[in-house]
Amino acid sequence: MADPSALLFPGQGAQSVGMGRELAANLPAASELFARAAEVLGYDLLKLCCEGPAAELDSTNRSQPALYVCSLAALEQLKAEQPEVIANCTATAGLSLGEYTALAFAGALTFEDGLQLVAERGAAMQAASEAAPSGMVSVLGLEVPQIETLCDEARQGEVLQVANLLCPGNTVCSGSKSACERLTAAAEAAGAMRVIPLAVAGAFHTSLMAPASDRLRAKLATTPLQAPRIPVVSNVDAQPHTDPAEIRELLVKQLVSPVLWERCVRTLHSGMGIKTFYEIGPGKVLKGLMKRIDRSISCENVTA
Repeated sequence: MADPSALLFPGQGAQSVGMGRELAANLPAASELFARAAEVLGYDLLKLCCEGPAAELDSTNRSQPALYVCSLAALEQLKAEQPEVIANCTATAGLSLGEYTALAFAGALTFEDGLQLVAERGAAMQAASEAAPSGMVSVLGLEVPQIETLCDEARQGEVLQVANLLCPGNTVCSGSKSACERLTAAAEAAGAMRVIPLAVAGAFHTSLMAPASDRLRAKLATTPLQAPRIPVVSNVDAQPHTDPAEIRELLVKQLVSPVLWERCVRTLHSGMGIKTFYEIGPGKVLKGLMKRIDRSISCENVTA
């Protein structure tokens, strides 16, 4: 029997104009997904992915459905070319938005239900972002405890917290615009290699997303969710889950909680014995993070 593998799905920020074009042109199963997506969403998602404009594709309410569909289109290519990889997959995970793609792959959500869910999630996060000027910054080269101390000092009564623990030396913080600016100056003074403002609408994975999590909870309450056929590792606790009630609650918490991506990968690798990973969807962000987490882990791309 072949070694077990895990499929990983990217999150917001992996999108780029042109994604999905070749898949839709060359793979009927992928083309069909885009046609079904247009019916659900009421606009031509494939045209947006192929032609942009980039500013619209990058908006939270558009990029999330786009990444979900493009990643599942890339999955269709893997099914066609290497069905044995699917057969040997024993767990899955996704970065933030990618967790929904992982749930759809694992059979917990139908394609249409998952798409409606990420469309509502994207719209809710966009609205919450517009309600409060906020953002995210990636801090490179400092240890997490040091970054947490800098957040405590830069917060000054506003929202500012660690939001993504991606890999050693790469931690993303979220908060109000002014708090992010104070953190940037403090981290640079403390010797950070780089501090990079991220091109996102707001402070994802913080309490500023509470209005979005309320909207998401309401949508999840009416969305059918089955037990996945393989465990899905949650961003919130970095543990594998198969219980639909637990998964629902974790998806709500995910919007206001840090993404524990490095721990998710270590759970899959060390805890579940998975040696081979596949990044399914646009970009190569997850493969890059994997190299920083453990260079011995194999990760292949199936790109959109």
